[in-house]
Formats: sequence, structure tokens, C-alpha cells
Amino acid sequence: MRETTPKCRRKLKWILGVLLFITLIIVSASWYISIKIKPFVQQELGAIVNKATNGLYDIRFNKVSVNPLTGNASLTEVRLVPDTNVYRKLVAQKKAPNNLYVIELQKLSIKKFHPFKIYFDKKLEIDLILFDKPHITMVNKSFAFNEDKLPQPEKSPYDYIKNIFTALHVRTIDFKNASFKYVNNNKAKQDIDTISNITITLKDWLIDATSAKDKSRFYLLKDAYVYMNNYTYATPDSMYYIKASQFEFSASSKKLNIKEFSLQPRYSEQEFAKVNGYARDRYSLQLNNIDLHGINLFSYIKNREVLADEMNIANGTLSVFNDNSYPKLVKDKTGKFPHQLFQKIDIPITIKKINLNQLDISYAEFDEKSGQRGRISFNNTSGVISNVTNQYKNKKKNPIIEANLESYLMEQGKLNVGFKFNVMAPKADFSYQGQLLNLDGRQLNYITRPLAMVQIKSCLVRSLAFDIKANEDVATGKVKFTYNDLSLGLMKKHEGGERLKRLGILSLLTNAMVIYSDNPSVDGKFTAAPIHYKRKPTGSFFNFVWKTLFQGVKYSVGFTPKKEAEIKGYVSRFEDMKNEREKRRIRRELRRIERERNR
Repeated sequence: MRETTPKCRRKLKWILGVLLFITLIIVSASWYISIKIKPFVQQELGAIVNKATNGLYDIRFNKVSVNPLTGNASLTEVRLVPDTNVYRKLVAQKKAPNNLYVIELQKLSIKKFHPFKIYFDKKLEIDLILFDKPHITMVNKSFAFNEDKLPQPEKSPYDYIKNIFTALHVRTIDFKNASFKYVNNNKAKQDIDTISNITITLKDWLIDATSAKDKSRFYLLKDAYVYMNNYTYATPDSMYYIKASQFEFSASSKKLNIKEFSLQPRYSEQEFAKVNGYARDRYSLQLNNIDLHGINLFSYIKNREVLADEMNIANGTLSVFNDNSYPKLVKDKTGKFPHQLFQKIDIPITIKKINLNQLDISYAEFDEKSGQRGRISFNNTSGVISNVTNQYKNKKKNPIIEANLESYLMEQGKLNVGFKFNVMAPKADFSYQGQLLNLDGRQLNYITRPLAMVQIKSCLVRSLAFDIKANEDVATGKVKFTYNDLSLGLMKKHEGGERLKRLGILSLLTNAMVIYSDNPSVDGKFTAAPIHYKRKPTGSFFNFVWKTLFQGVKYSVGFTPKKEAEIKGYVSRFEDMKNEREKRRIRRELRRIERERNR
């Protein structure tokens, strides 16, 4: 092995010395830049924020850490707060924004701020600003003087930085796991909503000589993303949870997607009415892959308006259950039709079109009298609801919300129905027309046996067409029911048991003397049912629709008020006959016992 020569040792020392000198220069330069940057951040940042917001906001922080070598920096205990005195002055001058923000967080991180670009180009370029677990409060108060303002600043923010930088560019601003509180000050009583674990990503924020006039930007941004997972809200009545998973929004595409949305009852079907203390509809809703297109983000930020061109729902289920073994809550339901309730929602909503696909809707009820559960279903429901709005300016242009739906009753009979709701009518005017085709009537036994104690022994439904006009008081129109081979069996609960048994004589009377077995009849006579049905004040919207159609069906098959009176007379005489027979039987039995005693 060769020994290291003095010449090699001198060369190595020289190289190490040069490296040490360069290192000292870099460290010294970094230290010098750090010393220069810290006062700038502490003094100039606050001045820029204050000046750019007309004195409305002040930024406060405790400590600044800067590392020019890595191009990273951080602020601790950061607070962005508004000056309420300045805000009141701006309101008086009609210059105040609709929203005030308060942002608080323990640490704000700045990644890759490129110090050499600051020094040589007077350009501040930052790869990432990270707000980790911030607490954001947004206070909304809508002002008429802001109605026509655009999402571009009236005065370019470049005027506030041009003496320091030629440009300020942040590629990404991340709010990770933020908690968000929304305060609505537009009503007499303050309304507060809170959301946790929301992530907001802002892309390509730029302040330069031209960015304020760039129409492809909003609030100087190219894009904004919002993501939230596993959102849960407990309803104030303590009966439901509203849940949403994988909520994703992109401002540039104007698209929102919710993977799953559900309304989940907190109690089982058996416990729901028991907890309430009265019979109450129990709703269970599950919707999948909800897409909203054409969302106006600026309107939501400015006035909390939900404006969208289209909503698509891929599939879902809606189940309703009622246990009428509990007492009913007698309550006036006038003014509580769906289109009336929608108008009372505090949030302004306009969705031009809602596309429904593959929804399975079912209603079930436990009947105390029969002791059984009845069920009816509308399967594979699809259709379009248009002009869904509760905003006066849009209602004035077009007051009609229209719904055109297609479904399959009990998975078999094809049902087409169209609703029109007049949201400006003082009496909640609405209309509906449609047709049910080709149903084996025996499929309806799932609901008629338990809830009406009527068995459909046979019936081929050819067509059930209806055209109804209604308001919150009365419904009028016509029902045309075409069918063949109708035969009914009247039922009653078996004494001492849970099953139902058929009332043979009454069923025979009904089929022979009351109902029409065919419509049109064998001689070609068709019975159409004119409708005039008055809603009871306690009747809900769906109860009103159901009772109106049921009146038409009853009249079509022969159950007119006159025939009902006749059959009640038959039943009364039949009961009298039964009672008389029972009396004669008892007298015979008493005479028999008396004879045996006298033997």
C-alpha cells in the first residue's frame, strides 16, 4: 500500500478548506437572508393584509421560523380577524363584503418559497401554504349593494404589492382537516351550522399586473376543491341522522359529487312510534352517486344560494313505515304540502333539472285491527323534476315545478304520472295525471288484506287512467278504470288468532250485488268515475292523493255512496238475522235443559 504523499495531503486540505469556506458563505447568506426576511414577515405582511382589505382584517401570529436553504417557513398561533369598527363603516359606505371570516390555527407552513426569485426577480413564488387543522368562521350578511358584483376584485391587489414584488404566486393553498362554522345573520334569529374534518384546496392563486382582470379566475384562483368524508348531522327532533360520505366539489368543473347520502332513523320500526308516543311515519332514505352540474360557487359564497343546472341521482331507496297500533297525532296539515314546505326552506335553491334513476319506494303499515303488516311498492322509479326553485325572482318567471315519473307498481304494473305544482298559488294548486297499465290485481293483496281486510281473488287491470286538479281543500277530475274478472273476498280477524278469515256470505253479496266484475261490462257499458273529494284538514298530501284515486276506483267498480248504503243495509239485516238465529238457538237450548231437569 502506497503512503500518502505530502503533496496529496496538501491538496486534500485545500479542497476541504474551499468546501468549508463555501459552506460558511451559504450558512452566512442563509442567516443574513433569514434575518432580513423575519422583520419583513413580521412588519410588512400585516401591513399588506390591512391595506389590501381596506383595514378590515388584521393578521396576528406569535413566532416566525424561516429556513432559506430549504425555502420553508412557518408561523405559529396565527389569527386572521376582522375589525368590527371598520366593518360598520364599510356597511355605511356600501362597500362591505357579504362575508366576514375569522381563521385561527396553531401553525401555518410555507413550503418552497424560492428565496433567490425574491432576491433576483422580486417575485414571491410559493409551492404550498398549509393550514393544518384551522378553525374557520364565516359570518354571512347579504347586502343589496353587492348583488351585481363579480368574483373579480374591483381594485387590483397588485397595487398593494407592486412596490415590493412584481408578482405573488401560490401554487397550492391547503386547508387540511378544517372545522368550519357558518353563521347566518340574515334573519332576526342567528342561525349557526358547523362542519368538521373538511379539506379545501385552492389552486394557482396569482397577484400580478393582469390577474385581477383574468375572467378565467375567481377570487384570483384558477380552481378550488372541497372534500369531506363521513359527515353526520343529528336532527333536532332526536329521531334521525343525516349522513353523507365522500363529498367532492370542483369549482372549475362546477361539479359536486356525493357518493352516498342517507336519512337514517335512530330507532327500529318497533321502537320508533313507542319513543314518539304516537303513530308517526318513519322514513329511511338512501341515495347513491348524486351529481350536481353547473353549480354557481360565487352565488353560494356571496348569498348562500344553491344554484345548479342539473342533478343526477344514480339509484336509491325510500322506505316509509307507520305503526297505527299507537294513537294518531291529530294535527292540521294544511300548508304542509311538499311544494309548500320547499318554499319555506331558508336556503335559496334553484335546480333547473333533477334526473332520478332506479329508485325503489315502499310504504308499509302495521294495522291494529288486522294485527298484520301491509306493504305497497313502486319499483325502479325514474324520471325528471324540472324548475325546482324557491326563489321569488325565478318563481315569478315560471311558478310551475313539474315532475314526470315512470315506475312499476309491485314490480309489475307500469305507472306513468306527471305532477305540476304551482308554487305561487295561495291555495297550493297542483295537478296530476297518468296511467297504470297491465297489473295482476292480486298483487295488491299485500296491502288490501292487512289494511282494508279485503282480498282480491281475481282482477286483471288493463288500465287505470286519471286526470286530477286539486288545491289544499278539494280535488276534482276523472278516473277511468278498465279491468276484467274482478272478484273480492271480505275478511275479518279470526277470534283468538292472528290470521284473517273470509266472510263468505258478505263476500257473495258484494260480488253479486255491488261490484261490477268487468269494466266495460259484457254489454259494452263503461263506467267512468267523476271525482270530487274534499280533503280533511288532518290529511297529508300523499293521503289526499291516495284517497282521491281510491274514490275513483271505488266508484268505477260499483262502490258508490248509494251502493255502500245498500250493502250496509244488507249487513245490518244479516246481523239481525244472525242475532235472531242466536236467540232461537239459546231458547231451544234452555228448553232442552228444562226438559232434562223435569225428567
